[in-house]
Amino acid sequence: MTTFNPVHAPARAGASLLRRVRRGRPGDAPWVRPAFLALLLVITSAYLWNLSASGYANSFYSAAAQAGGSSWKAFFFGSLDAANAITVDKPPAALWPMALSVRIFGLGSWAILAPQVLMGTATAGVLYAAVRRRFSAAAGLITMAVFALTPVAALMFRFNNPDALLALLMTVTVYCVLRALEGGRTKWLVWAGVAVGLAFLSKTLQAFLILPPLAVLYAVCAPVPVRRRFGQLGLSALAVLVSGGWWVAVVELWPASSRPYIGGSQHNSFLELTFGYNGLGRINGEETGSVGGGGGRGGGGQWGETGIGRMFNAEIGAQISWLLPAALILLAAGLWLTRRAGRTDTARAAFVAWGGSLLMTAAVFSFMAGIFHQYYTVALAPYLAALIGMGVTVLWEERARWWAGAVPAVTVAVTAYWAYVLLGRTPDYQPWLRTAVLVTGLVAAAGLALAARLGRSLVSAAAVLGLAASLAGPAAYTVSTLNTGHQGSIVTAGPSGGGMGGPGGGGRGGRPGGGGPDGAPGGMRPPGAQGSNQPGNNQPGNNQPGNPMGQPPTGTPPGQSTGQGTGQNAGQGSGRSQGTRRLPFGTGERGGLGGPGGMGGLLNGASVGARAKALLEADADDYTWAAAAIGSQNAASYQLATEKPVMAIGGFNGSDPSPTLAQFKKYVEDGRVHYFVAGGGMGGGMGGGGVGGSGAASRISAWVTENFTEVTAGGATFYDLTRPKAATG
Repeated sequence: MTTFNPVHAPARAGASLLRRVRRGRPGDAPWVRPAFLALLLVITSAYLWNLSASGYANSFYSAAAQAGGSSWKAFFFGSLDAANAITVDKPPAALWPMALSVRIFGLGSWAILAPQVLMGTATAGVLYAAVRRRFSAAAGLITMAVFALTPVAALMFRFNNPDALLALLMTVTVYCVLRALEGGRTKWLVWAGVAVGLAFLSKTLQAFLILPPLAVLYAVCAPVPVRRRFGQLGLSALAVLVSGGWWVAVVELWPASSRPYIGGSQHNSFLELTFGYNGLGRINGEETGSVGGGGGRGGGGQWGETGIGRMFNAEIGAQISWLLPAALILLAAGLWLTRRAGRTDTARAAFVAWGGSLLMTAAVFSFMAGIFHQYYTVALAPYLAALIGMGVTVLWEERARWWAGAVPAVTVAVTAYWAYVLLGRTPDYQPWLRTAVLVTGLVAAAGLALAARLGRSLVSAAAVLGLAASLAGPAAYTVSTLNTGHQGSIVTAGPSGGGMGGPGGGGRGGRPGGGGPDGAPGGMRPPGAQGSNQPGNNQPGNNQPGNPMGQPPTGTPPGQSTGQGTGQNAGQGSGRSQGTRRLPFGTGERGGLGGPGGMGGLLNGASVGARAKALLEADADDYTWAAAAIGSQNAASYQLATEKPVMAIGGFNGSDPSPTLAQFKKYVEDGRVHYFVAGGGMGGGMGGGGVGGSGAASRISAWVTENFTEVTAGGATFYDLTRPKAATG
């Protein structure tokens, strides 16, 4: 008789789990699990390649991660600085992995960006698990490959915006709903609610876009009585409320005087931020404090044209739409194939879940009139990839029927033609590829159309050729994305040559926000980051054709001099000299209005040189904030360079009423702020440039320039708030 020994139980459980991970499902062929693990390794390695070329990527979120890595209060609230002046304009969940990484490993490009890569790996793994439960191993592997080779996925799972975590959690949500549908199990529907709640804490209401199709799917197709279905949906909704609402409740109940100001709001309210600037304002374009709305239905506002063709236009198409026509065709084919299945059929449910999520999200993106950036489309990548993987393998199983060969043939032909169109938008990038994809795709389509008449080997060859032709275009753009550093607020994937989705553009192989004209990232970079920054490139935005807002030039890494001067930093210490102090020029430093970043540092911060860095670091520990700057990107650059708190006046756009002039005067009177950074924010330091936003920043700027001593460090201009002009001789 075997006696249970609790001491050995954990060891046996661990060994069993290890065997499961290594071997996979009991019924899998021996090659399946090694192929899955190998593909995960390839995806992770590819996404880690050249990672530090992006430096701090989006300095806005990197500064918040730095703050959270040094202050638990900043960590909890998502503050932009460790002294907790103001938060980012999103909830903090996406910052938490980065902040923990910074706390453990120290501030650096890899500490900021590696968590995003791991989220990409996790998303690929969850996609495989979701598809594999009902379809073949080949379907899961194709899904993973399509996801990883989507250009915008290669961009955003190597970038530190909240979209990476959001896409992962949305994928987990669909997976949990599909698990719940298998047996009507409540726990999986509750876990789906938890995932949605956490997604809400990543990017607020965007997390709810897929709820309508998933809720209707479960209400109709779950294999339990109707009353139980609605009861389970109620519990899932409660899980959303608890997992996403606990943080909101704490923030709203916390005394405003002892927490940071809620960035992006006009009344220091997270609920206002959620339902206004980050909510309905994104739909109707009425975003108080924004830099401008969209163009409305069919319009062409600052955020691009809206309408049914938006996902395919010159600005968005190359990011996500390579396989979007194929996904729609295969969705229709999958629903047709399962039309006679029972109400609870899990294969049809999978097509409805992934397809409904794709259509709902794409529809909202297509018609939203407010702020919209190309990289938002990463949310579509998991849904699209799943539909491709499932649809291809289902049709392959039915290939003996003539129509099952005709549909893949049409799919490949349409995909090849669309790739031909997209590649034509960047005619100087691999010009041979465009024709090769079209010819190869049409040949493969012809072979697939004759699947019922050809032998298995020829049909298999046609299928492989069709898959290669379909993936060649997005793969080429993905490789270009992996080889390019991206920085700033608006970034895009692929080689240069695409359009811009908003003012200032986005970095696509050297576009604004993604690097300088030579493809090297501009703006703020951590010491030692890779890149091709060259001395002498840090010139003001040059307003070349195709760059109406002025693209940020290539910046200089902190601490690297580009000039010949080697004078000592006379700005260290308390600075007792009279009148305006000018530090020796020759460091090539720029900051504030004249520095890189475009629009006064709104879209990307300044390149902080050695002398500016030394000036702010001197006696910084004697102050709550080493400096204050208009606009979050401007402040973030100096904070990342010095690792000292820098107050972001007016939040991201410089249009939030925080601090007010009276509050700022009090901070200065109490000796809590050392320097004011000249320039920055909307309108080159005018502050309050956002639509309907506060003018507090412009009033603060005017008061400072009128009353305090100007200091220059290299090419950057500051005001010493400890030296009023009235005190000078």
